[in-house]
Amino acid sequence: MQLARVIGTVVATIKNDSLRHRKLLVVQSLDKNLAPQGKPLVAVDAAGAGVGELVFWCRGKEASFPFKREDTPTDCTIIGIVDSDSHVCCE
Repeated sequence: MQLARVIGTVVATIKNDSLRHRKLLVVQSLDKNLAPQGKPLVAVDAAGAGVGELVFWCRGKEASFPFKREDTPTDCTIIGIVDSDSHVCCE
């Protein structure tokens, strides 16, 4: 599980049937100081997040756990929303 900021949305006119009615968002991974790291990724939203929100996300086979794993082709999923930046601990 990692932190990211939602920085945009994705519009797809054609997508896998199991992704219909699921929101696709662009997330920017963050380090422990909430500074951007790496390249942005497209994630399936399982938490109801919106642009600008701080979220938890995961990759790999765990990314399909919020859905029917055999039916949802995802390797990047938003799994939670962080209430406030002040909840994130920095050194």
